[in-house]
Order: sequence, then structure tokens, then C-alpha cells
Amino acid sequence: MKKDRNKNGSGKKSGKGLKIAGAVLIVFIPVQLFVMGWFGGLGPFKGMKDVRMGKHPGNAPEYDFDKISALENSPLAGKQVCMLGSSVVYGSASGENAVGEYLSARLGFDLTKEAVSGTTLVDIGEKSYISRLKNRIDPNTDFDLFICQLSTNDATGKRPLGKISGSTSLEEFDTSTVTGALEYIICYAQQTWGCPVVFFTGSRYDSIAYEAMVERLTELKDKYDICVLDLWHSDTFNDLTEEQRKIYMVDNIHPSKAGYRDWWGPELEKQLLAYLNREEEK
Repeated sequence: MKKDRNKNGSGKKSGKGLKIAGAVLIVFIPVQLFVMGWFGGLGPFKGMKDVRMGKHPGNAPEYDFDKISALENSPLAGKQVCMLGSSVVYGSASGENAVGEYLSARLGFDLTKEAVSGTTLVDIGEKSYISRLKNRIDPNTDFDLFICQLSTNDATGKRPLGKISGSTSLEEFDTSTVTGALEYIICYAQQTWGCPVVFFTGSRYDSIAYEAMVERLTELKDKYDICVLDLWHSDTFNDLTEEQRKIYMVDNIHPSKAGYRDWWGPELEKQLLAYLNREEEK
């Protein structure tokens, strides 16, 4: 009988433990989903991030892109431009108004944007840059320019930098490394569309890994004769007051609408036009 009482007591304790665990899960899961939506734009609370971003001072209506005036005699007017990237190209912190939309409004080109937040250059899944490049962008479109963002996600995820290949063959690049992925993207775009290839960096932030990626991209510029729109190295460009930074940046990586429209955009436009003018003079 004593043995039976112990069994019954144990069962009661187990049942109580299960009830407590269930109650914790009932509370934890909605909270977790809310946090994912509020901060990451994920899950059923995805709209919460849009609300949060909309309250950022740099996303105020006064910075809307419909106030951007077109450049007269743009060398890209009526051209087809493809842009590949992650959250910075997507505009995850700026209501999906980002680099492509700014440059398209200013320079008058037709934009094909392929952007997914949180994705890497390194080929680690169907949403990586390389997979989307091959599977989501029409190889038969007659692009006049291909633009690619140097993703910060590879630096954040500590993806290996790798080494520059001695080849220009797609099959020989180690796309599990940042360098191999960069070389693959460059060669694929050049071989598929035969158009100029342009990369752009982010503005400066505290990341040794991303700085190494910028330096590696600069090396590849010479090997493949590509253009690099460099927001990283300029001390003048990166010299913001604290008040400006609060308006222009939502965090260390992602600009607001104001950041794209009044900071990144004009500098990228200036460097891109200088490159196109040099190409025209050749």
C-alpha cells in the first residue's frame, strides 16, 4: 500500500508539472512571436515592425520618396537595371523604400529588385544571393546594369572570407566563402547579361569582419573590372553628428527613408554617375 501511495503521489506531481509547463508555453509562445514581429518583422505579428519603423523620425512623411526629383539627361533613363541584396536593398527599416527606389526615381531606370532580408552572399540555402540570382532573376532580360549589395549578414554570421581564385570559371569558385560567392556573382552577371557590374558597400560601423569584406571587394574590383560604390572608406561621408545619425539610421546597418534619400542615395548616385561617365569616355 505504501508503494501505491508513492506512485499516486508521483503521478500527481508529474501532472502538476505538465500543467505548469503548458501554462508557461501558452504565455511564452505569443510573447516570442510578438518579439519576432516587433523586432524582426517575422511571424503573425509582422505588421508590428512596420508600426515601429513608421514611428522612427527618419521615416516621417516629409522624407517620402515621391518628393524626389528626377535628374535631367540621366544616362540611365529608360534603361533596365537589376539590383540584388538583402534587407538594405529591401528597405526593411524604411517601408521598402531603399537604394533601388531612390536611384530609380533620380535616374529614371526600370528597376528589377531581388531582395530578401537576412540573406548572405555565401550560398547556404535557397534564399542566398547565389540561389536567388540563378533561380529568381530572368537570364533572358536585357539588363543594362547589374547592382549588388555587399551584405552585412555574412559578417554578422561570421562566414569565412576565403581566398581569391586563380580562375574565372563558375564551377571552380568556393561559394561557401564570401570571396568565392562574390566571384561567382560577378562572373555570372557578366556572362549572363554582358553588362557592367556594380557593388555598393554599407556605411561604416563597428565590424572588423565587414571591413575585411570591403577590402576583399576592392581587390576583386581590379581582377574583374567592376565598379565599387564605396560608402565605407570616406571619413567625410561618415562624419555625422549624433542628431543626423538618429534621423538617418535606424540601427548601425539600416538607413531610414531620410538616410537613403538624403545621405546614402546622393553619395551612391554621385559615385555611380562618375563611373558611368568614365565608361562613356573609354
